[in-house]
Amino acid sequence: MEYRFLGRTGLKISRLAMGTMSFGGDADARTSAALYHQARAAGINLFDCADVYNGGEAERILGRLIAAERDQIVLTSKSYFPTRDDPNARGSSRFHLVRAVEASLRRLNTDRIDLFFLHRFDEQTALDETLRALDDLVSAGKILYPAASNFTAWQAMKALGIAEARGWARLAALQPMYNLVKRQAEVEILPMAHAEGLGVISYSPLGGGLLSGRYAQAQRPERGRLVENMMYATRYGEPGYYAVATRLSALAAEVGAHPASLAIAWVAAHPAITAPLLGARDVAQLAPALRALEVPMDEALYQRISALWPAPPPATDRNEEASRHNYGAR
Repeated sequence: MEYRFLGRTGLKISRLAMGTMSFGGDADARTSAALYHQARAAGINLFDCADVYNGGEAERILGRLIAAERDQIVLTSKSYFPTRDDPNARGSSRFHLVRAVEASLRRLNTDRIDLFFLHRFDEQTALDETLRALDDLVSAGKILYPAASNFTAWQAMKALGIAEARGWARLAALQPMYNLVKRQAEVEILPMAHAEGLGVISYSPLGGGLLSGRYAQAQRPERGRLVENMMYATRYGEPGYYAVATRLSALAAEVGAHPASLAIAWVAAHPAITAPLLGARDVAQLAPALRALEVPMDEALYQRISALWPAPPPATDRNEEASRHNYGAR
């Protein structure tokens, strides 16, 4: 396993990271343990969690699994979404964040969360309040590095600017969605993260299973997020996505790789990505994901995969600037 620095921090994380959204849900405690040990055997040291995953059960299971080797694990969690039927048990207010972190620490049975993500931007709370709360939590030693998930580029830059002006702990990393058919992060989020020295631990490299080889234009499994979960079915409802899944599987067969390995290797090859998050409901699903770094991802293969789905236009919409038909470059 290769390890990389997380942005400007001195923290090194594995080139692949492990998501635990299935722990306590699709994966029972025994299967979760098998997934954890399989990931550790491959050299993964970052395990990503959130307070809303399966009603907190994912954190409880993960806390038990890491107990014997806590200091070798980079542990993440997140907060924003409702955790109970209480108007203040949600969002990114100081009131909620302090209680959310303390509750996660109890479930995880640890004294600190290494990388703590705001799970979503909170339009109803002043960003100064949120960032001051994170800085206080850093000072208290309850979290080590603040981070943000599902932020736009301008939201992340605003957070960086406020933290810089106030002398507060800056965001260390971002967690955007990024895969072959969800490429909006390429427009501003990934270039901004690269320029500002932010780590990027992207999620959903397989598009909720779309790019795993189980889906095609004329093929749907009986089980799976895109079949059972309306949120994912809506997110990946574009019919053209299934044509991409078909073409990716054909390309994978041509180069002798599993479609999941190829899809994850493509994400990992982006220069701004520190580590994509893997996810699985059983060890059979995780195996090809762990082989992603074995794919010989040269520029030619990267471009062939990229061509399977159009890249989004640049933020200025001046797509001619990528061609020779422009005013010129420096």
